[in-house]
Amino acid sequence: MAEISARSFMPESLPRYSPDVAGQIGMLWEFIKAPLIVPLLTICVYICLAMSIMVFLERLYMGVVIVLVKLFWKKPEKRYKWEAMKDDLEEGNAAFPMVLVQIPMFNEKEVYKISIGAASNLSWPADRLVIQVLDDSTDFLIKDMIERECLRWASKGVNIRYQIRETRGGYKAGALKEGLKHDYVKECDYVVIFDADFRPEPDFLRRSVPFLIHNPDIALVQARWRFVNSNECLLTRMQEMSLDYHFTVEQEVGSATHAFFGFNGTGGIWRIAAINEAGGWNDRTTVEDMDLAVRAGLKGWKFLYLGDLQVYSELPSTFKAFRFQQHRWSCGPANLFRKMMMGIATNKKVTLYKKFYVIYSFFFVRKIIAHFFTFFFYCVVLPLSILVPEVYVPKWGAIYLPCIITALNSVGTPRSFHLLFYWVLFENVMSFHRTKAALIGLVEAKRVNEWVVTEKLGDKLNNKGHNKGGSIKKFSLAKLLGDRIQVHELGFAVFLFVCGCYDFLYGKNNYFIYLFLQVITFTIVGFGYVGTIVPTS
Repeated sequence: MAEISARSFMPESLPRYSPDVAGQIGMLWEFIKAPLIVPLLTICVYICLAMSIMVFLERLYMGVVIVLVKLFWKKPEKRYKWEAMKDDLEEGNAAFPMVLVQIPMFNEKEVYKISIGAASNLSWPADRLVIQVLDDSTDFLIKDMIERECLRWASKGVNIRYQIRETRGGYKAGALKEGLKHDYVKECDYVVIFDADFRPEPDFLRRSVPFLIHNPDIALVQARWRFVNSNECLLTRMQEMSLDYHFTVEQEVGSATHAFFGFNGTGGIWRIAAINEAGGWNDRTTVEDMDLAVRAGLKGWKFLYLGDLQVYSELPSTFKAFRFQQHRWSCGPANLFRKMMMGIATNKKVTLYKKFYVIYSFFFVRKIIAHFFTFFFYCVVLPLSILVPEVYVPKWGAIYLPCIITALNSVGTPRSFHLLFYWVLFENVMSFHRTKAALIGLVEAKRVNEWVVTEKLGDKLNNKGHNKGGSIKKFSLAKLLGDRIQVHELGFAVFLFVCGCYDFLYGKNNYFIYLFLQVITFTIVGFGYVGTIVPTS
């Protein structure tokens, strides 16, 4: 039998065959680069450039509209009927509709007093207000603490109900749906939802309810979020920049032009009749708030966003909590888009223009393309193009359009303009998690319905103090690796570092400056040195 060697598997046409492994790899790379790698990467560049143009046009449209809204649009009080709520000694409280306040909770040890206290202090007749604490806590000690807090406010004359369920089915959507089934809710016209860390001002209802009373076609009035801990760390500053753009631009534009936007899940007040007509709360995705908003919008209901009605809340300040939140916020919309795209397209109650806005702008560009473009272009395709110089990436796509998009994103938080470059680097890192989550939502993979409640710290850090007992805390390598070390981020840091070194030695575009800065950001996140580090007891 003829002897078989490694040389037998190499094409005879390949010159300069070398028996060493490195030489074989190099020859194989040269063999497949021209016919396979270059065309494939070129196609990826064109796809990324197309996505870049889509995101740019979306941001430009938003920018133009928000300028027109600020300069020429009438205030909500003038666009819609609005009349201040007045206390009438003769009629008593009959002019005030019954309002239900729902506060969903799950083991909210650090912040449960905040929303209960804020809701109890709302400026609204006590006999026209019902506060519903929907407690799904699994910790019996926390359940007892929350119930005692409810009893304390009840002793002061507040109509507050402490409600628990047998199981936690449907998570938040299940709790809200179950809360609306109680007999006393039938007397209520409107329901306002506050998460456990939200603290509305006393005049919240007096400013929002009149829009619902005098405009029967409005289903939802959404307030703007503000953040009590935005200055806590760099992570919260980055979140503030992203969310401020969402509220300052996206919500305002949607409200002004289409009377439609995504409900933010809290800090908003609904007409209960609209919830019922839309089919009620549904737990088929992790974005039950957006699901309800889209279904109500397709029924012809209008939404109103009030940018000057502000509710303070807490941003997740640990990277672990932020990561879980972003997974839910990215996976849920993609999964909802998969489930509702055909229903939106075939709906006959809304205009073709509004359907195009919801499908293309609201879902496709903002919830899917924006994540894919950021991750694949800046973390995969552009670095790979450095290793394959035959692939050309035009400067307008790699530099100019992204700079304009970034500048348009910065309008929401002028005070953080000096952090804009680092915000871009951090968003590129987070785009990995968001892209993965969006893909999971689109294909309905294993983690599609994963629901992890965002951890709130409240005053935990201030009250933590030092280890006064002098006991030595046990070191756990497994816990350190699980909570702090992010292997995927460190892997991308290595990949980008190699690409940066190659560009520094052989490249002509000086992309290595960006790549090395991106490497630093990936490394910081990879080792868990981002956000608040909560000491373990």
